[in-house]
Amino acid sequence: MKNLKISVFTRTALLTAVIFVLSFTPIGYLKVGPFDITFLTIPVIIGAITTGPSVGAFLGAIFGLTSFMQAVGGASPLGSVLFSINPFFSAILCFIPRILMGWLCGLLYRGLNRKGNDSVVSVCIASISGALMNTLFFMSAFMLFFGNTEYVLNMRGGVNVFAFLTAMVGVNGVVEAVSCAVIGTAISKPLLKVLKKGNEA
Repeated sequence: MKNLKISVFTRTALLTAVIFVLSFTPIGYLKVGPFDITFLTIPVIIGAITTGPSVGAFLGAIFGLTSFMQAVGGASPLGSVLFSINPFFSAILCFIPRILMGWLCGLLYRGLNRKGNDSVVSVCIASISGALMNTLFFMSAFMLFFGNTEYVLNMRGGVNVFAFLTAMVGVNGVVEAVSCAVIGTAISKPLLKVLKKGNEA
């Protein structure tokens, strides 16, 4: 049990470090218009799949923390504007969607993996769902809290809300889902195998 706890702590610490590295280097984001397509979902999803919902939620909170730090520090143009409009709503936008994504991704994988065989299909579905949930939760909260602000109305440029959300969710969701499906599955599947052998030893 002691070794298992150390293993969970070590994995969580390593994935936390990966999130910080991705957050503050160009490899963590791909800029598309005013929004950033993020690859920070990948370590959150890996943690949720290999370690469970609670670690997924924790890593989601770390993801949210780095986003909030970028908004406050001015590294994220969109985040900085939203923070200047309403700091409280900006904090909710940074944290809650990411925490929910990590937690629900872990729960989904647990449900898919009831037989305990860690199938590629289960890992892949959970990885894709994490990316899609991140985009859906973020954009829903974005429109809920900031949809009627002058900044967002100007951003939409007269386009109706449905078309605007479809365009944003479509681009972000597809790119993030593909990257998470490929990288998340490629890392999580062998890691699960290694961890299972370690627990059996």
